[in-house]
Amino acid sequence: MTNPSNSSLPATAIILARAGSKGLPGKNHAPVGGQPCIQWSIDAANNADSVGQIVVSSDDPEVITIAAASGCKVIDRPNEFAHDTATIDSAARHAYEASGSPDAPVVILYANVPIRPDWLIDEAVNLLVKSNCHSVQSYARVGKHHPWWTVKIDDDGTVQPWQGDTLYHNTFRRQDLPPAQVPDGGVIALTPDALMQRLNAPEGPHSFLGIDRRGIMTSEGEVIDIDSRIDQLVADAILSERTAHAHR
Repeated sequence: MTNPSNSSLPATAIILARAGSKGLPGKNHAPVGGQPCIQWSIDAANNADSVGQIVVSSDDPEVITIAAASGCKVIDRPNEFAHDTATIDSAARHAYEASGSPDAPVVILYANVPIRPDWLIDEAVNLLVKSNCHSVQSYARVGKHHPWWTVKIDDDGTVQPWQGDTLYHNTFRRQDLPPAQVPDGGVIALTPDALMQRLNAPEGPHSFLGIDRRGIMTSEGEVIDIDSRIDQLVADAILSERTAHAHR
C-alpha cells in the first residue's frame, strides 16, 4: 500500500470557494453568525493542530480579499475549474499543484460549511496517517430521510418503493431503521497520491478518494452545509446562539 504522505509534515488545507451558486448566490462570502461564511472554515483550519498551511481556491473577488486578509495562500481559480460542471477534485488538484505540491496530507474544506466540530479536521488527518489509508471523509447519520423510506411517485400519483417490493421496507419507527450514513461536507482528508489519481482507483467521480476509503461520523447538527437560504438561516441561528452564550 502506498504511504499516505510524510506524516511529520503538517497538512495543507485547501478551502474551495467557487463564486457561482445557483441555489444561493454569493453564499461563500455571505454573513453567517456575524462574519463571512468562509471565515468559519479558515478559522477551523487555523485551529487544527494538524494543519500547517491554508490555501484558498476561488474566483470570487470578495472571498479572495477575505482570504488574503486572514493570511491564507490565495489561488486564483481559472474558469475551467470554476464553472457549474467543474469537479471538486479538479479544483483541488489545481490548488494543490499551485501551492507547491507538498508531500503531506491534504485536507479539503468547503467554504460553505460554517459549522463543523472542533475535533473533526484533526481526527480525519490522524486516522489517515495512522491507518495508512487513502482518504477519510466525514459522514452524518441518516434519520428520517433514510433510504428505506425513499419512494418513487409516478405521473398518476402512484407510490412505489424506490427499491424492492415492500413500501418503506415495512418499517415505520425511526429507531428500527438500520444504520446509514451520508457524506456531510465537513472534511475530506486524503493523500497526495489519491488526490492526484496515482493509485489506479476505480474510475468515476470519486476516484480521487483512492481505494482504501475510511469514514468518521458526526452527530445531527454538528455539520451544516449551506446550499439554500434555509441552511443559511439555520447556521446563522446556531452560530448566533453560540456567540450569545460565549459572551454571557
